[in-house]
Amino acid sequence: MVVLGIDPGYAIVGWGAINFNGVNYSPLKYGAITTAAGSDFDLRLVHIYDELDMIIKTVKPNAMAIERLYFQNNQKTAINVAQARGVIVLAARKNGVPVYEYTPLQVKMAVTGYGQAKKPQIMEMTRRLLRLSEVPKPDDTADALAMAITHTHAAGTNLKAMIFRKGLKK
Repeated sequence: MVVLGIDPGYAIVGWGAINFNGVNYSPLKYGAITTAAGSDFDLRLVHIYDELDMIIKTVKPNAMAIERLYFQNNQKTAINVAQARGVIVLAARKNGVPVYEYTPLQVKMAVTGYGQAKKPQIMEMTRRLLRLSEVPKPDDTADALAMAITHTHAAGTNLKAMIFRKGLKK
């Protein structure tokens, strides 16, 4: 299964594609889409869409995992990130890729097994699980890879539950 993880934003969109065979992870490609701070916001959204469309066509993911948005303070930032997130989801859906959302708590639990894990712990476990020599930079890229790992845990759980339910019906 190829999973594309996304850390949404409008200045930096972290992305990471991994392959998961049910036991082992292997990183395929990862990086960040960046947009210039001074450019027109609409053009930033176009750039995010175009770059992500190309990434999706290259890595051909079976699923996209993206962070579920939550904001406490800055409404303007929240609205802009939500718009960028909409463009990201659109790129996935236009390419026939199903989209799954995960909260930061779900990522912490999936990657470290500890809901109170701090960002450096998540990044280090992501590095270890993917057998990388160093934590990918920028942080948004490492966050995206952690998001992809989270989906493999969630998909595995759902698959096991489905098999179990079918087994009970026999």
